[in-house]
Amino acid sequence: MPWKAVKMSNPSSCPEPRLRRPAISAFPKCYIDDISVRKTMRLEEWIDMSVALQAEGLEMYSRFLESFDPDYLGRIRRRVESLGMVIPMFCCSPDLCHPDDEVRRREIGQQKEHMRAAAELGCSTCRVLSGQRNPELTVERGVQRVVSAIREELLPLAHELGITLAMENHYKDGYWQYPEFAQKKEVFVTIVRAIEDQRFGVQYDPSNAIVAGDDPIGLLLEIKDRVVSMHASDRFLLPGHSLAELAAAEGNLGYSPILRHGEVGQGLNDYERIFAILKEINYCGWISIEDGENGMEEMARSIGFLQDLRERYFPAVA
Repeated sequence: MPWKAVKMSNPSSCPEPRLRRPAISAFPKCYIDDISVRKTMRLEEWIDMSVALQAEGLEMYSRFLESFDPDYLGRIRRRVESLGMVIPMFCCSPDLCHPDDEVRRREIGQQKEHMRAAAELGCSTCRVLSGQRNPELTVERGVQRVVSAIREELLPLAHELGITLAMENHYKDGYWQYPEFAQKKEVFVTIVRAIEDQRFGVQYDPSNAIVAGDDPIGLLLEIKDRVVSMHASDRFLLPGHSLAELAAAEGNLGYSPILRHGEVGQGLNDYERIFAILKEINYCGWISIEDGENGMEEMARSIGFLQDLRERYFPAVA
């Protein structure tokens, strides 16, 4: 089926029906390799540690999981819920535009497995990406491959499972060689506009817009009616480095060492303006912090910063 652009409509102003205002979840950027690669920390340890942060939820990452067996997923879900939290967001990184058809089919199949895991964990949203910006891929062909994969392969399953696919304006998965195909606003918005479905929306990340050389506020204003989840982070370049160096490093495996996550509210993002826009659209989805490269105390300060903003823009209703 050929893709075509469709008019963007305004979905429910509250993408998460169980919430009355934005809720805050946490993602352990500081422990991602310890849990995923080095295996020096078990997922259950992070879950137990996270109680001290007083977040309402924990974002889950596909590489954190030991298996996709329903019994194991059920144990993880019950452990989180026993501590008074939920798992609202499932983070995974499919390469839907890969130029090799067989690799792309495997990526689509793995994304479906991740979507089923997200449903078992009780997630309301499951992240979807466009894939890597492979040099041999044209923009037109890449857009077509992403749109057809989401429309024809993934959305039928999302409806069956009752979860929402949230496409993130992304920089680069930490285990990828190339940056995100839809990193730039023009490509990202083209894909989003081509997919009109109640089970598809945007996971907005203001820091990734900065890394792409785009205005994060401008991007939010353009896609605000499609936002179903959000990452809250602040990005910092190491002193003496520039965004141009990020572009020059394309093709290197992994996340650029000159780019750092930092304490939310201390970087380049205008969170006052972001929350004002979220208030305008009566946003009541999840906001997940991506922080902690400098430890749990910094994560706690980031959550406190977001909680203070929420109280001012979305005061609690008795």
